[in-house]
Amino acid sequence: MKLTTLCLCVLLFVSCNTNKKQKNETVARPIPTKTTAHPGKKLMKVYCYQCHDATTPEKNRLGPPMIAIKRHYITTKTTKAQFIADMQNWIKNPTEDNAKMHAAVARFGVMSKMVYPESVIKK
Repeated sequence: MKLTTLCLCVLLFVSCNTNKKQKNETVARPIPTKTTAHPGKKLMKVYCYQCHDATTPEKNRLGPPMIAIKRHYITTKTTKAQFIADMQNWIKNPTEDNAKMHAAVARFGVMSKMVYPESVIKK
């Protein structure tokens, strides 16, 4: 009887851990979308994520993560064209007057002016 109970407990424990691993693996996989294949995504990783990567621990960040930037730049009234224009304007001319993220400017300072080719900025 003790052996049967022990085997059931071990089986229950192992099956619970297996389900958790499968659940975590499913959540960790990225869902393919059009934005995943966007040519600008690779450029963002090369040029922007050095300072704006969301996986960098908060205490080590040099700037706000890109997802936070997107949330601040896009409202219910923002068109895609406006968002693109605002981002391109900020990249070309980062000043305190152009900032939409005043708390980020207070924490990190104004982003340094980066000299990127126009083709990179457009993508």
